[in-house]
Amino acid sequence: MFILAEMKNVTRIPPELFNLKLNDAIASELNKKLANKVVLNVGLCIALYDIINLKESFIFPGDGASHTRVNFRFIVFRPFIEEVLIGKIRSCSQEGVHVTLGFFEDIIIPPTALQHPSKFNETEQAWVWEYNTADGSKHDLFMDAGETIRFRVTAEVFNETCPTGPNIIQEGQENSENKIPYMLTGSINEPGLGLLSWWDN
Repeated sequence: MFILAEMKNVTRIPPELFNLKLNDAIASELNKKLANKVVLNVGLCIALYDIINLKESFIFPGDGASHTRVNFRFIVFRPFIEEVLIGKIRSCSQEGVHVTLGFFEDIIIPPTALQHPSKFNETEQAWVWEYNTADGSKHDLFMDAGETIRFRVTAEVFNETCPTGPNIIQEGQENSENKIPYMLTGSINEPGLGLLSWWDN
């Protein structure tokens, strides 16, 4: 679920942090810059793990801050494909079951990846697995919001997002603010996966 990603960066240390040790100041600035942000094709950055080495520091004309070349490792959330995770159902919609891990919410299980047969209940706003019992009757198993769910990661999608000007979007251009930078797709269409309450007994 978590990996160590090695990165490079030129870190700017403002003058008000000069009273700190260089390593502490750089660690603070790297966490401020990267923690809880998605790096394209890397994953969701969680926290700085360690600093591998520091290179030369320099100062630009007209800028009182120092700039230091840094090699470091960051703890990153990026589960591998086919990894089994446990989360909670955030909500359900026609698009599928939306799952949260608490710190990461952009996970969807599409209708084709649910147990078969499943249907969407508009009244309850929940997906329902029509489970066939041994006597041939059907038992409805609801996937309600807040329930704990076990799922398998089947795909990941990275989207490059760029800052946009104040509501200036050219015709036909997609608003990058609406793009999800990192999204996971899951599946529960196999024995042992789905709501934990289904398999407790």
